[in-house]
Amino acid sequence: MSNKPSIPKGTRDFGPQEVVKRNYIFDLIRKAFTRFGFQPIETPSFENSETLMGKYGEEGDRLIFKILNSGDFLRKVTDEELNSRNAASLTPKISEKALRYDLTVPFARFVVQHRNDIDFPFKRYQIQPVWRADRPQKGRFREFYQCDADVVGSQSLWQEVEFVQLYDAVFTNLRLRNTTIKLNNRKILSGIAEVIGAEDKLIDFTVALDKLDKIGEEKVKEEMLAKGISEDAISKVQPLFNVTGTASEKIKTLKSLLSTSEIGMKGIEELEFIVKSIDKLKLKSAKLEIDVTLARGLNYYTGAIFEVGAPPEVKMGSIGGGGRYDDLTGIFGLKDMSGVGISFGLDRIYLVMDELGLFPETVLETTKAMFVNFGEKEAMYAIRSMSALREEGIAVDLYPDSAKMGKQMGYADKRGIPYVILAGESEVKSKTYTLKNMKTGEQKTLDIDQLVSELK
Repeated sequence: MSNKPSIPKGTRDFGPQEVVKRNYIFDLIRKAFTRFGFQPIETPSFENSETLMGKYGEEGDRLIFKILNSGDFLRKVTDEELNSRNAASLTPKISEKALRYDLTVPFARFVVQHRNDIDFPFKRYQIQPVWRADRPQKGRFREFYQCDADVVGSQSLWQEVEFVQLYDAVFTNLRLRNTTIKLNNRKILSGIAEVIGAEDKLIDFTVALDKLDKIGEEKVKEEMLAKGISEDAISKVQPLFNVTGTASEKIKTLKSLLSTSEIGMKGIEELEFIVKSIDKLKLKSAKLEIDVTLARGLNYYTGAIFEVGAPPEVKMGSIGGGGRYDDLTGIFGLKDMSGVGISFGLDRIYLVMDELGLFPETVLETTKAMFVNFGEKEAMYAIRSMSALREEGIAVDLYPDSAKMGKQMGYADKRGIPYVILAGESEVKSKTYTLKNMKTGEQKTLDIDQLVSELK
């Protein structure tokens, strides 16, 4: 007996209804990107390893899927290297390519490679899958889509303000109310590390701090201690763990803590500009909140950082995030090219909307009507009529076999097709159609023009 087929952990198959719902989200996000002036690009699903490695920090590097070289991938490996079982030295010799971890680093590579063909500032959006060798759990997959928008070639903070508005516009269109856009600034985190005497531990500090919501205060402190951050330094940062209040109150706390740090005060200034601008512009669905512990453990962020939380009634991780990076393209040789971008987590947004029942019923109506098959002559009549209906933009289908009426009706019902068209011998003779509403049972006899009008 053959083994039952399966798929890798952290990946999923999508049936017709799931794909239709996902496309609904894609379409609304894509329309918002276009309205905000972004242009589409696409990059390969895999990149040269050197493009990706070292760009996401130590933890990120471990989660990159490496691709074995084609052919005899062990031909460059000595017996000594093979027996050493040293993955760090062995991997570059057997793998030269890797699946992309996100869309931002490939975008930076794209900008540098095509810089002579790009008009700056360059606003791009990209909707493609990414892969991470993460531990699968609810809302966390090894293959998932990212929907990114970035601007490179401008240091203006108005871009950050627009990204907050973009988040709000998308969540309003998706009817996702009560989302929270968390905002912080990496300069503030650098300032905190400076005033507590842990400048040389900035990465360890931010990676640990970023886990506060997931593992709690005590576990974060334990991780900081394990990374060599002193108890004295941790005690100085204690006010951050429990800071509450309005945006202005949190900024006041930060100013007090960072008064001696030039870079920290610069971060606060940038934070204030974004918050005050959004206060004047107002948001429709989302709320903007300062989160002084938000770190987002990616090394390339240098300014504002964003993270979007799902509505409180759904237990889910972040459904979006992003930030400012002042020199991401510098890693590929193009210096001083500031950029800022955000990402929408399609898969988590889907799960949230599904749990809250936010998909419109009309989304699933991929086929508007189905012709019942009464036999060869009637099927030809139906096929000719379907051509006319499809030219009018109406999605119609014909049951392929001349089966019992009950079976055909049951099929239409299971498919969620709202109308069935009966075109039997009498309808063929009179050049009419009997349209049945599957929900109400109501039937109407119509000519082709009336049928088009009714189904439209």
